[in-house]
Amino acid sequence: MKNYNSPLSERYPSRKMKYLFSPEMKFKTWRKLWIALAEAEKELGLDITQEQIDELKASADNINYDVAKEREAIVRHDVMSHVYAYGVQCPKAKGIIHLGATSCYVGDNTDLIIMTEGLRLIREKLINIISQLSGFADKYKALPSLGFTHFQPAQPTTVGKRATLWIQDLLMDLEDVEHLLGTLKLLGSKGTTGTQASFLELFDGDREKVKKLDVLIAEKMGYSSCYAVSGQTYSRKVDSRVLNVLSGIAQSAHKFSNDIRLLQHLKEVEEPFEKNQIGSSAMAYKRNPMRSERIAALANYVMSDAMNPALTAATQWFERTLDDSANKRISMSEGFLAVDGILELYLNVASGLVVYPKVIEARLMSELPFMATENILMDAVKAGGDRQELHEKIREHSMAAGKRVKEEGLDNDLLDRIAGDPAFNMTKEQLTGLMKPENFVGCAPAQTSEFLQQMVTPVLDANKEVLGITAEINV
Repeated sequence: MKNYNSPLSERYPSRKMKYLFSPEMKFKTWRKLWIALAEAEKELGLDITQEQIDELKASADNINYDVAKEREAIVRHDVMSHVYAYGVQCPKAKGIIHLGATSCYVGDNTDLIIMTEGLRLIREKLINIISQLSGFADKYKALPSLGFTHFQPAQPTTVGKRATLWIQDLLMDLEDVEHLLGTLKLLGSKGTTGTQASFLELFDGDREKVKKLDVLIAEKMGYSSCYAVSGQTYSRKVDSRVLNVLSGIAQSAHKFSNDIRLLQHLKEVEEPFEKNQIGSSAMAYKRNPMRSERIAALANYVMSDAMNPALTAATQWFERTLDDSANKRISMSEGFLAVDGILELYLNVASGLVVYPKVIEARLMSELPFMATENILMDAVKAGGDRQELHEKIREHSMAAGKRVKEEGLDNDLLDRIAGDPAFNMTKEQLTGLMKPENFVGCAPAQTSEFLQQMVTPVLDANKEVLGITAEINV
């Protein structure tokens, strides 16, 4: 209680994502990389025995953290402290741990592995959110709703069609994540300035073995290849690419959360609200959209966080500088943790949206007479009216009806005004018969069905094995 705890470790992300960025995940991955290096070097002819490798494997998961911590206090170097600690556990293999490598061999390769796993977890959550929203869109594809542009009443749409806009953004994010997963590589074993000089020395000048070393390490760690060239580190453009994709997800989630917050204000659609949940410490009746608000808050953080790796990538000097280290440790981990928290909230909200059709209908009907004026005009002209004269009368009646609504707080009486005007030659019953919301939503129901069938169903069918995730909300 007396030390700072980051909300991104205590409050928002899932346990899985927090584990990926835990010390244990990092240090266990270091040991896997040291084993992969030793195995590859042995296969390429270096004097390393199977007994040494077996010894390394036997202690791979049993990390003596106390020894590493004590050593780091003396040498002030985290990698060499863990090399030392591993050697204490593996006296036979002590001399071949980290052979020919530099710190970035474990540090950078581990970062790439963790980011890969983080993107896989994010991919699964995106697919599950898309699944939840697609069910919502299909259920309400034909429910007419007032559309808005500039948050002003506009042509009607449907509740389901609006949801397809959220889904389409997520599909673009999914494409970006999958592209990243398909192109991320390992750093491999490039040495202190990327020249692989130490490995060329180890293999007595045999360039083919040096090249093969990268291939073997990549295969052993589950990758198809390593980056062809590097300085001491992999290009920090990789981090910038990754966080830009995370920022894109944050943008999509923020847009969704804004829409839900506005709809909840209108009392048309609400985020889930639990039986014993308190909306306000003072106003007991309130049902604040706190989950959507939290999505927006975390999304703002991620979008601004995307500047960090961009600045780092832009300011690296030659083969590397260490000014990336402190920034990278914070910005990359927190970008993933925050997006994970966003997606947990997004999944929770998307799976429990509450719709109020009567409120939606009432708001739409209050505005529909204005939107029906074009149809009224056409029918009146067909009945023998003068188009220009009728257009002016509709304008006048619309202004008067709008003034009545806004200045007097009364109902929209536009239909009564038109019915009472002999120029239109239309009864109130005729006019009311035109007020069918489904006649004003255009292709929205069909668009929704086609979009779900053509764009969403193939994605869900191809990823059935990851469906069924439930959200993990801590607060």
